[in-house]
Amino acid sequence: MRQKIPTPLIAVLSAVMPDAETHASLDSLFLYAEAPGDPPDGSKPQKVQEWLRRVNKDESVNPLDVLGNLIGGYMEYDELDPYAARKRIAKEKIEAILDRCGLQYVRGNRVIGATGTPSSTLKDIVKARDLASIHEEFDRSLRNVESSPREAVSAASNILESVCKTYIVDEGLEMPKKQDLQPVWNVVRKDLGFDPGSIEDRDLQEILSGLIAVVNGIGALRTHCSSAHGAGRSRYRLQPRHARLTIHAAHTITAFIIESWDKKRGETG
Repeated sequence: MRQKIPTPLIAVLSAVMPDAETHASLDSLFLYAEAPGDPPDGSKPQKVQEWLRRVNKDESVNPLDVLGNLIGGYMEYDELDPYAARKRIAKEKIEAILDRCGLQYVRGNRVIGATGTPSSTLKDIVKARDLASIHEEFDRSLRNVESSPREAVSAASNILESVCKTYIVDEGLEMPKKQDLQPVWNVVRKDLGFDPGSIEDRDLQEILSGLIAVVNGIGALRTHCSSAHGAGRSRYRLQPRHARLTIHAAHTITAFIIESWDKKRGETG
């Protein structure tokens, strides 16, 4: 579905981009982003506003694809850039308005619809802890939801696998010989006490049992139909909604692992 660039986002970009660009660099940036037509006349704010409106009107282009190419240089700016300070400010303002408009930037010049609360929560947790491997898989899962659901499922499973391996190493536990999702998850859940039999509350028992089943399902889905393995004779017809379900589940469980880890550290620290 073709989604236009929201008007509040156009307003913010018309304010922040001129501060970090010259007329010439704006022209180059919009042409690089494959925005249609020649550069509009007027001041820099007028030029940005008019060109973005034109992007929305032109049915031959995908506005979010153009948007991703336009803001990529701000979202992934180089500290050595002479305009780095201005781009840092621009990035903060763009991130805020994207969130308000229900959009999300992922590395690689991609803007997508926000996947929801679990992903947003995990993104904040990952950033706060500087978990590089998880951050990479997080971006890969979001980037591929629509274009490659199999790739997104693989990345979602890898998020869980990465946090489990990080936990095992940081806690000084013995890494299992087979380091697929299921073995590393079993080590982590036992150490954190994710055992339904040890919980008195029946409702929580059911939730934890479901949690274990979901992890098993994510691992199996990755094995049977993700891009991590060959498809064999039969091929799952994964759709973006299936990938989103897997991502939401993996993100929720990963956030729960990290929060439980924090609680354990607080009790033993």
